[in-house]
Amino acid sequence: MLKSGLLHPDILAACARAGHGSKILISDGNFPHVTRKNPAADIVFLNLAPGLVKVTDVLRVLAPTVPVEAAEVMDYARSGPYALKNDPPVWQEFRAILKENGYAIDLARLERFQFYGAAEAGDVCLTVATGEQRIYANLLLTIGVVKAE
Repeated sequence: MLKSGLLHPDILAACARAGHGSKILISDGNFPHVTRKNPAADIVFLNLAPGLVKVTDVLRVLAPTVPVEAAEVMDYARSGPYALKNDPPVWQEFRAILKENGYAIDLARLERFQFYGAAEAGDVCLTVATGEQRIYANLLLTIGVVKAE
């Protein structure tokens, strides 16, 4: 039995196998989890029900577990049925969680199909599928290095 904040064995194993530059995708409930992933990446389905588990729940557990070097989001549409006028509120939560864990990084925006391409790339080692209902709540984390103390 573990005492750490992260207990999921498949997520722990994928994180342990990852190295500097590896990426972890935490995807919302609308993301095409199976068709837009690196075929070699592990996939963990935490989409228990609509709204469960949230991307922010996963980030809260992952942020203190792995060193985060960069964070990328799928930029929102400015026109059409899913258009927004401002950043999605969930992005502020991403920023706050990262800051709480000592990361001085901001969210890099990728256009939708660039984000899909990044999610399918060979450096993505893990996709965590959530039941997140908020739109534009996909997050791609790049693992940094663990520095000697």
